[in-house]
Amino acid sequence: MLRDNKKSLIEKLSRSQIYQDYEQAFSQSTGLPLALRPVEVWQLVHQGKKNQSPFCALMGQNSRSCASCLESQRKIAAKSLDGTKVVCCFAGLAEAAVPLRVGNELIGFLQTGQVFLKNPSPTDFSRVAQQIMEWGLKVNLTRFEESYFHTRVINPAQFNAMVKMLHIFAQHLSQVSNQVIVQQEHAEPPTIVRAKEFIREHQANDLSLAEVAKAVNTSTFYFCKMFKKATGFNFTDYLSRVRIEKAKNLLINPNLRISEIAYEVGFQSLTHFNRVFRKMVGQSPTEYRDQLPKL
Repeated sequence: MLRDNKKSLIEKLSRSQIYQDYEQAFSQSTGLPLALRPVEVWQLVHQGKKNQSPFCALMGQNSRSCASCLESQRKIAAKSLDGTKVVCCFAGLAEAAVPLRVGNELIGFLQTGQVFLKNPSPTDFSRVAQQIMEWGLKVNLTRFEESYFHTRVINPAQFNAMVKMLHIFAQHLSQVSNQVIVQQEHAEPPTIVRAKEFIREHQANDLSLAEVAKAVNTSTFYFCKMFKKATGFNFTDYLSRVRIEKAKNLLINPNLRISEIAYEVGFQSLTHFNRVFRKMVGQSPTEYRDQLPKL
């Protein structure tokens, strides 16, 4: 999956109702900020959020300290490639990142934190203040000190439990991500909405880009550019996602053979179907069916 596609997918998931509902519930129940961020990020992910640490809010107002925070985010992302990781910034605040995958591919992280895992001491702040002075920042140290000691303190066991909640949500979000992509149509141009309807109605056929473009009365070249801009995915990738969603529904029926399902949803070979299904879902069609509730 190309980098732009990953970023587009993260943006769509961030706007989805399921993510917004969870973010609100998580923030209200834990008092911590939550962000769904792409793999590469060039801004402070919690900046401006209701539950942002007051110390981190002040840090984000200075370019040098902001750069330090971004470096911490880069490190936590690098360490979290293979699983959930918790790191501490130069000031001792803990941040956790839970990897989010679609199929076998890493697309981003669920990130929370900006808390102390133990009570900070005056000695701790002296060290932080020294670093701030070495950076040459012209700040009100009294204000920094006040915000530093007003930062929330959570014991490690409680913080790990919160991170576990994110891990469970990441698994759920991964499972429904393809469905979100296929179903999300609000605020899209009418031509794209009609194209998606046409794709759903004819996804079992050997459907081409030119055929869909003709159905919505646009040139193939123009439709290709417009579809990618509106959805973040090229036509072939989107068509595969529609077919995989249909296949997941058909796999609920134990009387249908997997080969029947592959051809029913529009794949021309079982091998291609298995490869695309594993890429998008993270498991084979057989493995997916085996973990479904038995009828």
